[in-house]
Amino acid sequence: MTELILIRHGETDWNRELRFQGQIDVPLNATGFEQARRVAERLAGEPVQQLVSSDLLRTRQTAQAPAQRLGLAPVLDAGLREQGFGVVDGMRADEIQQQFAQAWARWSAFDADYAFDGGESTRAFHARVMAALWRLAKAHDSQRLVIVTHGGVLDMVYRTATGQSLSGPRQSVIPNGGISRVRMQGAGVEIVSWAETGHLDGMPAQPVYEQRTPAPVGQTETSSPSAE
Repeated sequence: MTELILIRHGETDWNRELRFQGQIDVPLNATGFEQARRVAERLAGEPVQQLVSSDLLRTRQTAQAPAQRLGLAPVLDAGLREQGFGVVDGMRADEIQQQFAQAWARWSAFDADYAFDGGESTRAFHARVMAALWRLAKAHDSQRLVIVTHGGVLDMVYRTATGQSLSGPRQSVIPNGGISRVRMQGAGVEIVSWAETGHLDGMPAQPVYEQRTPAPVGQTETSSPSAE
């Protein structure tokens, strides 16, 4: 069994602007750096054998404070990157709707096999993410790892652990700077705790992506995929 402490990167200005960050390098803002500092304080004293981070800037910056506090050198892993959104990386939802209306409609249908031009489908993204995590779990059996990554990656872990479909809206809360803990053993993923945020008390409210997919009359609207 391998224990993973999963950290979503700290806030960026693009989180505040509700842009699709995807695989573009975006730095943390002041709030994001404070979230990272608080994550480090929360993890102080925990026995951790390795710290692994996505190789994108916002995760590397988030990993710096925990790495110093735990005395570990971060190992970068491109397999832990956010989902690639191709031509719409860096755009706001309203911009995508205006410039790529047909693509947005297909994306908002939550089809796990659909991808924006040049991007990854949710199914391909899930396969990449889980392959990277199982590789790490196998290489660090019986150890505890800190993984600094992205909201979309955490969504894939949550869906896997709870047996949810890859199609359909996100069902989990994944805050910037939040801490989630899972165990990986055999073919299973077990959630120990999800979205711990006590260390973030008193910080500004999290940006929330509220875009909705229109529903036929008499049916409930569903939330669109989150911009990470």
